[in-house]
Amino acid sequence: MRQTEICRTIVDELVAIAKIVRTRGLRGEVVAEVLTDFPERFEGLADVTALLPNGKRRELKIEGYFFQNDRIVMKFAGFDSIESAEMLRDAVVCVEEADAVELGEDEYFDWELQGCEVETVGGEKLGAVREVMRTGGTDVLLIDGPDKELMIPFAESICIDVDVDGKRIIVDPPDGLLEF
Repeated sequence: MRQTEICRTIVDELVAIAKIVRTRGLRGEVVAEVLTDFPERFEGLADVTALLPNGKRRELKIEGYFFQNDRIVMKFAGFDSIESAEMLRDAVVCVEEADAVELGEDEYFDWELQGCEVETVGGEKLGAVREVMRTGGTDVLLIDGPDKELMIPFAESICIDVDVDGKRIIVDPPDGLLEF
């Protein structure tokens, strides 16, 4: 069981794939954090939507890109100087939800898991998923419970039924997991 980092639906059926952190060079390039487990998704990608820090949307055309360490350097049409590219700083680069990468069975986007109600096989309501925490191993669901925050490993042996359409996850926690 696995979910991806392709972030979450931000607004209007958009899915974030990168976040611009700074400009680079003199020709209008920008450096962005990659927010997807599928960096190959940038291949052939031309049209994206930028959600600017001021809340406005801007349609962009990717002229070119390359990866540098764990980041992506992108060049957008019409942004040909460092000054013009500066307006994109802190923008979130998105694609339409319909253009998101197809996942396999038992794979989920983080934003699909967020808000899911979590309950035990015995029917005890534990709360709702606030976020997915990356650990380098098994990811952990952070659950906002009625009295406390819970951390439940997102493992197939524990999360035995995941219904993202119904916004519900059934867990079979091992002894002691729900106790602090």
